[in-house]
Parts: sequence; C-alpha cells; structure tokens
Amino acid sequence: DNISGGFRDAMLNDGINGIQSGINGLATQLCNGFSNVEQSANTRQMANMQTAFDLSSQFANCCCENRLATAQTQALVQSENCADRQALSDGVRDIIASQTAGTQRILDVLCQNQIDSKNEKIAELQSQLQMAQLAATQNEQTAAIQACQRNLANEVEGFIKPPINPAFIVPNPYASYNTGCGCGM
Repeated sequence: DNISGGFRDAMLNDGINGIQSGINGLATQLCNGFSNVEQSANTRQMANMQTAFDLSSQFANCCCENRLATAQTQALVQSENCADRQALSDGVRDIIASQTAGTQRILDVLCQNQIDSKNEKIAELQSQLQMAQLAATQNEQTAAIQACQRNLANEVEGFIKPPINPAFIVPNPYASYNTGCGCGM
C-alpha cells in the first residue's frame, strides 16, 4: 500500500504537475495571447494615432494652404479691383478730356465765326470810310479846281472884256444931296 500509495501520490503529483504545467502553459498561452491581442490592439491604436496625427497634419496643412489660397485670392481680387478702378478712372478721364476738347472746338468755331463776322464788318466800315475820305478829298479837289477855274474865267473875262472904270467920279445928277442945313452942302 505504501508503495502503491507512493506511486499513486507520484502519479497524482505528476498529474497535478502536468495539469499545473498545462494550466501554466495555458495561462502562458492565454497571457501570451492576451499580450498578443494587447500588442495587436496597441499596434492598431498606434496606427490609428499615427493616422489621426497624419490627418491632423493634413488638416493643418490644408488649413494653411486654404488660408494662403484665400489670402492670394484676396490679393488678386484687390489687385483686379484696383486695376478695374484705374481703368474706370482712366476711361472717365478720357471721356471728360474728349468732351472738353469737343466743347473747346465748338467754342473755337463760334469765336472764329464771330471774329470773321467782326473782321468783315470792320473791312466794310473801313471801305466805307475810305470811300467817304476819297469822296471828301475829291470834293475838296473839285471845289479847289472849280474855284481856280472861276478865277481863271474871271481873269480871262476881265482881260477880254475889261470892266468899265470911269476916269473920274461924278456925282449923280439925279440924286439930291440934302445935308439938312438948306445950303446944299
């Protein structure tokens, strides 16, 4: 009995040790499995974190690129607005300059017409004045010639038919000389 009890105990010990060893192996495998699961979970979590980090970097980069693109777009719009305003300003200035030049041409034509009309009137008046001066000069010359001709005619007439000049002056016998005293003197 002792020996069989010893064998039995040894066998039991071996069985227990085998069970214990199996349990330890299972526990180890279980621990290793959990460890592998945990390691796999950690790896997935790390991959997820890396993906999240990459996405966050991409979002940050995208945000910066969007800000830059927005700033560039704003700068472009402002530049185009300035160019549009400048073109509009230049166009308005050109229209005003054209209108001013057209108005000035019209005013110049009107002024030239008035100047031409005035010059024609001045020329007409100068012509009339010259004609009047010529007529006055001609009238003076004609009067002087006629006076000279009358004088010459009188001289010729006086030479051809001299006037009668008495040799001495006799009082008129038909006139009465009354001096008022009664004596005839």
